[in-house]
Amino acid sequence: MVDLIPSPESVMDILKETGAYRKGHFVYPSGKHASHYFQMPLAFRYYDNARVLSVGLSRLFRMEKAISSRLPRVSVISPSAGGIMVSFGVREALGADQIYWAEMEEGKRQFRQYIGEGDVYPAIIVDDIVRSGRAIRETIDLVKEVGSEVIGIGAIVRFEDSPNDFDGIPLKSLMSFDVNFYENSEEWSTSRSASDAPEERVRA
Repeated sequence: MVDLIPSPESVMDILKETGAYRKGHFVYPSGKHASHYFQMPLAFRYYDNARVLSVGLSRLFRMEKAISSRLPRVSVISPSAGGIMVSFGVREALGADQIYWAEMEEGKRQFRQYIGEGDVYPAIIVDDIVRSGRAIRETIDLVKEVGSEVIGIGAIVRFEDSPNDFDGIPLKSLMSFDVNFYENSEEWSTSRSASDAPEERVRA
């Protein structure tokens, strides 16, 4: 079972080869500067990569008896569009019964209409990348609003300064990455990360 979980080095190789991992000078929506950026959908556009990464993440969940014992009556939920490919892959690998994804509408993360109390099974929340943990936290609250519970949380990549757990539920990931953020261009220009790369503004 463990052999089916790719090493962090193997994950990074996939991200580099597909251009999902990028180096340069990036300005995030928060205004912070960094020398690295992950565009995860570039890796997931290749089916074999999507399968390797999703199956690997699913194995981390399957090894937890508290989760595996509740299959297949489980929901796999993505906090946003970026994690939909991950959620489909994890759901298939686990044989879970349901899949959902949240959407942002009028500044609020929510499910589609007509999903109500009792519809969502005990949930595993998965995403492609966890930066601050905000999307995960909002999705946990959303799951609780419809009367369900969260039994697992995971992502392909997590930033090292993101939370290790949410309400006591550990965040599982295939790889963690230490991104140094700088508050402004002045702070960036005097840092060890500074380079001659042109400034590029990116979406979250």
